[in-house]
Amino acid sequence: MAGTLPAAGPAAAADPQRVTVDLAASEGPVMHGANGTLYGLSDDGVPSDAALAPLKITSISQKPEGGAQHPNGDALTVSKSFFRNGGGEINVMMQDIYAKWPYEDLGIDDYLPKVDKIVKEVAADPNSDRFVYIPFNEPDQIWYNLGTSDPAQYAANRDRFLKDWKTVYQRIRAIDPDARIAGPNESGYHTRLLTDFLTFAKRENVLPQIMTWHELDSSSLRNFQGNYDNYRSIEKNLGISPLKINIDEYANRRDLSVPGQLVQWVSMFERNKVYANQAYWDAAGNLDGNVVRSNIPNGGWWFFRWYAGMTGKTVKVTPPQADTVDTLQGLASLDTARRQAQVLVGGAAGDSDIVVRNVSRSVFGRTVTATVAESAWSGYEGQHATPRVLARTKVQVAADGSVTVPLRGMRKMSAYRVVLTPAGAGSPSAATVPWSASYEAEDAAITGGQVYTQGTVSNANGYAASGTKDVGSLNQPSSKLDFTVTVPAAGTYDLAILYGNQAGTPATQKLSVDGGDPVTVTYPSTENWTYRAKKDVTVQLPAGTHLLTLAKGDAEVTLDRIDLTAAAGAPSASYEATLADISGRPSYDYSSSAGTGTGTLVLRSGDKAVFDVYAPRDGYYTVVPRASAALRLELHGEKVTAAPGKALRLYLVAGNNRIAVTAGHAGVHSLDVSGAGSTVGTLSYEGGAATLAGGARLVDSVHASAGSFIGWLGNSPTSTAEFTVDAPKAGRYLLVVHYAHNERRDNGHSYNTDIMSRTADITVGTAAPREVTFKNTWSWDDYWTLGVPVDLKEGPNKVTFGNASAWAPNLYRWYGGGVIGFSGRGPVPPAPNTGPPARASAPGHRPVGLRPSRAAQPSRTVNEHQAVHADSVAPSLTRTRQR
Repeated sequence: MAGTLPAAGPAAAADPQRVTVDLAASEGPVMHGANGTLYGLSDDGVPSDAALAPLKITSISQKPEGGAQHPNGDALTVSKSFFRNGGGEINVMMQDIYAKWPYEDLGIDDYLPKVDKIVKEVAADPNSDRFVYIPFNEPDQIWYNLGTSDPAQYAANRDRFLKDWKTVYQRIRAIDPDARIAGPNESGYHTRLLTDFLTFAKRENVLPQIMTWHELDSSSLRNFQGNYDNYRSIEKNLGISPLKINIDEYANRRDLSVPGQLVQWVSMFERNKVYANQAYWDAAGNLDGNVVRSNIPNGGWWFFRWYAGMTGKTVKVTPPQADTVDTLQGLASLDTARRQAQVLVGGAAGDSDIVVRNVSRSVFGRTVTATVAESAWSGYEGQHATPRVLARTKVQVAADGSVTVPLRGMRKMSAYRVVLTPAGAGSPSAATVPWSASYEAEDAAITGGQVYTQGTVSNANGYAASGTKDVGSLNQPSSKLDFTVTVPAAGTYDLAILYGNQAGTPATQKLSVDGGDPVTVTYPSTENWTYRAKKDVTVQLPAGTHLLTLAKGDAEVTLDRIDLTAAAGAPSASYEATLADISGRPSYDYSSSAGTGTGTLVLRSGDKAVFDVYAPRDGYYTVVPRASAALRLELHGEKVTAAPGKALRLYLVAGNNRIAVTAGHAGVHSLDVSGAGSTVGTLSYEGGAATLAGGARLVDSVHASAGSFIGWLGNSPTSTAEFTVDAPKAGRYLLVVHYAHNERRDNGHSYNTDIMSRTADITVGTAAPREVTFKNTWSWDDYWTLGVPVDLKEGPNKVTFGNASAWAPNLYRWYGGGVIGFSGRGPVPPAPNTGPPARASAPGHRPVGLRPSRAAQPSRTVNEHQAVHADSVAPSLTRTRQR
């Protein structure tokens, strides 16, 4: 009988689905090939480094520099942030040099000079060997009509394409002899064309180095394995050595951002060891729907963070149904050096058993600690905190070498991670899961609204919606939704509202409980009414059944679902060191299972661990390192020494924060982070405090907290906003800028929203200006924050915002605080399993180090008030674009 983990959730169904993982059936090293994106980066800094680096993205696809297809996403421009954050290679979509979609067909003679320009620019780049040329995009549909059913017409079209392929291929190689070229890049898989293409390319010595095609239909989840097998058989029959494959566009709108959908795609690509890039259906710069704003994780981001954290080798996973659309699927890895097995599953609702077989006694011992966590769907533009641990316990490995992990009450749109590690002495901390319930908008009592169906298998390019339905057209004065909810106890409840705001400005609704006095809920703008975001508020409820009403306010809002969760005080999370990114050769000690239960990471000189720490808002948080000896922490380029169990007061920006940890010799158990983002001790400056010049001026706005913002900033060397900042001590500060802008260029692509970023040069004193990129905020009246590390001297400092050549964003406020400061509290007792540093349990089994993070600046002792919290530089302009 298998060792079984107690169920996480309600009682199991009679026949739960079964996913079987065989740790003895290796599929080869974890490749992380399926985490790529098409136009996932729009500018240097969008998305942020902290959002990009943890995902270890292996390939992206972008347009050539200066390409007219979109206003941003140029390959050479985004390569700076991509490569500095550990990115792999960049596919250059060469035909995106054209403005129209489908591309205007002006003939090969028009295209060749453009090819020359693209290749010369890429070949001159110092990282030219990390670029891949894709000469044609979807030639089966665009320019060549290779999908025609007429045999004679197909032959003529095919021959024209093959001739052009050879011409362009040789043109690229003439300029860049070492170029890697990919193709043919069909919109779908076609045996006929690929057979003809490979036969020709082999004969004419113009074989691509990388084979590409697209999988852009829900049926791809069923058909890809057959396509892949067929392709490999064509290669074999033609005597062609297996080519690297990149499915450089995959998934539909309904899949992007949804962990339970993404796991289905990623598992089949990783199993076959192919690379794959998510499709670009909407706006550039958000990793194809997986990062909110520039730096805030959503559920999809956390799924890819889990995927990036898989190490060692993937192993065979047998799902309940193979090659089937919208079913429970998974992928798994085994790292014998780290003594960890990880399983990612999702795609179905209900109950399942994860049966892990061949759990080696020499690697794991007789007992394992099993930890289960959930990454839920939070919308495309909805923030998601650190995934909640649902269960953590010790379980005996059965006589047949298996462990069964039950998952109960799974949600279809969620993904789940199961981690197995050796169990040592002591008991792991039981997971605390607060009471929670979800209520679909379509199930509420609806007045003056309409139920719409979204994102189904038959409408796969519709946007995802919870339960595939939402309620829109809430545009009448009487429009409202009444949710009947029942809570188990009196208290404070977190209310999360999944919504869409199509108003082009912040929109409101009136929230009331049991017909009481309403309060106003304000919803930031979203890309459109089906591009889901999440608004978090709190409500006080007595025990029992209540009516929660959301009624129309000053604009139309679409509602999808509400989630009620019992509030558990200030947010907190424990980040386990054995699951952190590493460099060097640290060892893993599982002699104790106490605390969070996954053991201790032993750092020595030259080793580093990097933790991805979530903050719900900009501000100070309490960070407690659980370790056996002193550590060095680095955050935002600042370093501080941390004593074991000593509470630190650190300034975190909204979203993801990368905290690097080093030590001379210490066992590190976890970083424990708590707080809601205190602004006590920060410096704050409204737009009215600035000295404005060169046409920059204050503009009245009801959406700016002080009633006005700095507009008309930039587009001239003399147009500036200068603040005088009085810093209490010299050191590294975090300037948190509140800004807005809605710069766009409409290229006429019905399925792409061509938003643009703006930049501002920030100058501190006499230092060189630093160009900072500000992503589009969806409207002129929505204010986002962006944290910028700066170094200030003690006393007065001049901080100047401007842009000599283009408009800067609108700014209305900024604030800041010292990056690192001590809270003044006494030490917190170390976790029980952070005793004396221990060597790895088996000599020679030291993990392979990942890429080290960027070099740190010299450390300094910092006071907790050493931070300028630049909360915002300037609010939005009017809704008219600045000229």
